[in-house]
Amino acid sequence: MKQRVVVYKTLPGHLTERLQAEFDVTLFDRITDANRPAFLEALKGAHGIIGASLPMTNAMLDGAPLLKIASTISVGVDQFDLAYFRQRGLILAHTPGVLNEATADTILALILVTARRVVELAEYVKAGQWKGSIGEAQFGLNVHGKTLGLIGMGRIGSAVARRAHHGFGMPILYHNTRPNADAERELGARYVSRDELLAQSDFVCLMLPLTPETERMIGAREFGLMKRSAIFINASRGRIVDEAAMIAALQARTIHAAGLDVFEVEPLPADSPLLRLSNVVALPHIGSATHETRQAMAELAVANLVAGLRGEAVAHRAA
Repeated sequence: MKQRVVVYKTLPGHLTERLQAEFDVTLFDRITDANRPAFLEALKGAHGIIGASLPMTNAMLDGAPLLKIASTISVGVDQFDLAYFRQRGLILAHTPGVLNEATADTILALILVTARRVVELAEYVKAGQWKGSIGEAQFGLNVHGKTLGLIGMGRIGSAVARRAHHGFGMPILYHNTRPNADAERELGARYVSRDELLAQSDFVCLMLPLTPETERMIGAREFGLMKRSAIFINASRGRIVDEAAMIAALQARTIHAAGLDVFEVEPLPADSPLLRLSNVVALPHIGSATHETRQAMAELAVANLVAGLRGEAVAHRAA
């Protein structure tokens, strides 16, 4: 009898076919209020699940007594309770590595478009407001040679640092759980305290996973330590930041601007003050959203799932 797999995010056709060749597969494009009861019913017989962007509560997983592995099409695993997985002896697989470069490109794009006010001024042109040579009211800030502060220096942080150092001559400050000898040797990165990084950086870039320890790590105190000319970049997880404190800092110009790909609530609510601030660039969580990268993530997630269900070693385990 085939093992049963529940897919809760659309996969490329050839990957769906690969799963269907070996397993009994139930497909959901995404989970909505309308199909949630059917999804929960399908979990009851599932040996494996694969998808993304859905909080998988312990109560939901309690209803999946046959479950062996959950494979998430993401590097972040904050949608799951890792302690629960360990307690039940379940495998949680994820997709690190394959999205590093695409996400680093997004972060660098946020740095550039926020500093040079690209989105704001493109709309200025489209609105017919460009009547002659621009003046100081439309000027942006330099990026080349400015100090980049990275809170977190893992795989994605290192990819951002390489771009900044080699492409833009930016001195690199970083704060991490441990020193990164490679970044120091190859990029001249300097390990500093978090407070020193906040105070000295022209661009403060948040590069951390969401954990109980990092949730709301950046708040009013931290924004108060930054330069008034500083630009804050977040493409990690929205809940690492106290969003109300960030909005207050942007409104008061305690910091110069922010480039954001993630938010406390996603999609961003229509009444969010962030949508009305000219010094904010807001993106719809596109960090890894390229055709090539999402394909590679799906390929890896399926490989993880298949290995786990076959009883083989799973190369990319978070639990």
